Amino acid sequence: MAYLISRYPAISHTFILREIQRLRALGHTLFTASINPPDRATDAMEGYERQEADDTFFVKAQGWLGALSAMLYWLGRAPTKLMGTLRLGLRLGKGGHWLYGVAYTVEAALVARWMQQHGLARLHVHFGNAGATVGVLVKQLTDCHLSYTIHGPDEFDDVPGQHLPLKMQHANDVVCISQFAKGQLMRISQPEHWAKLQVCRLGVDPAQFSFAVREAGASTVKLLCVGRLSSAKAQILLVQACATLRDEGLDFALTLVGDGPDRARIELAIERLRLGRHIHLTGALNQAAVRVHFERADIFVLPSLAEGIPVVLMEAMSSGVPCISTPVNGIPELIQHERTGLLATPGDVDSLTEQLRRLIQQPALRQSLAHAAHIKVLADFDLNRNVAQLSRIFTGFEQPVAGHCAKPVGRIAAAHQL
Repeated sequence: MAYLISRYPAISHTFILREIQRLRALGHTLFTASINPPDRATDAMEGYERQEADDTFFVKAQGWLGALSAMLYWLGRAPTKLMGTLRLGLRLGKGGHWLYGVAYTVEAALVARWMQQHGLARLHVHFGNAGATVGVLVKQLTDCHLSYTIHGPDEFDDVPGQHLPLKMQHANDVVCISQFAKGQLMRISQPEHWAKLQVCRLGVDPAQFSFAVREAGASTVKLLCVGRLSSAKAQILLVQACATLRDEGLDFALTLVGDGPDRARIELAIERLRLGRHIHLTGALNQAAVRVHFERADIFVLPSLAEGIPVVLMEAMSSGVPCISTPVNGIPELIQHERTGLLATPGDVDSLTEQLRRLIQQPALRQSLAHAAHIKVLADFDLNRNVAQLSRIFTGFEQPVAGHCAKPVGRIAAAHQL
């Protein structure tokens, strides 16, 4: 089976890499393709990420010669299907622009030829964005089995522009990472397609994290936030809340891990509010470095305005760090207010400040929430158990497809065949 992702490997999507590794360990032969190049140079990657990058087919890296070769390949072998794929591609062009439709069709031709070269009859796409659009066109061209993992919430922000109803129509199976995502897809698709929708959550490997409840002490309370610096993550609200906590005389220090388009605005707010002594920005860090920060933190905060179910919350909960977040989208399926964490009203800095104040001042509450959160992750968000469920979903549709070779070939297959 082929996995198609818009950008792989990516530092913010390591959960996809872990999922692929677990599926291979369960006996699946998986090939990876990425529309875009990785988000970092190879020398900034960990060893296992470099191996994935070496073995991944990068679509845009094929250049115009590769694109022309792929189009001629399908023109010679399936001209009618290629013309039908192009017509559909023009309908799916971003913003209705035909050039995007042509680009998606060319990318689909490249992916489809790569799949045929390796005898791959099934395509799985993470996210319902442009990568899923390419997936629809690959199916139109090859009649492959098409499935998605839908995360939300970005896909649901522009349902017509993302052509989600059409994607649900063309999919054979749809994996939803939350009940919220499933409900949203039911809302925008015809009831005859609802049977395709299956909830299979993401997860973390508890063995990768050292669970330890923080003992109450007289030292500065360490706050931690990990995530892309963006308006959706709303770290700017966290900075504003810190100003109030500082003015109240509370002793704390916040570490912001991550990078992104909101960094300059956040830095300006820190300077304007004179919080330089209280807040430290690290930039983007690899997984090993992030785990070190989990081990040091007393409280984890993610004041998001839009999310799926963030894996970083699961990681914090697995490490014994009590969490504060917001009840948006799938988060309440992980954090139950005052049981497995605290939830602040989205976009309300006063509510966020109040929840922070509670945990800073109540170490006993931090400890009780940490214990309950750990139990919740073990019960519902264990990576090994959830990938085993995903494996069963995939096995359920792994039937021979006429006209396709099931035996992988080539260097990548030799590395990944179990």
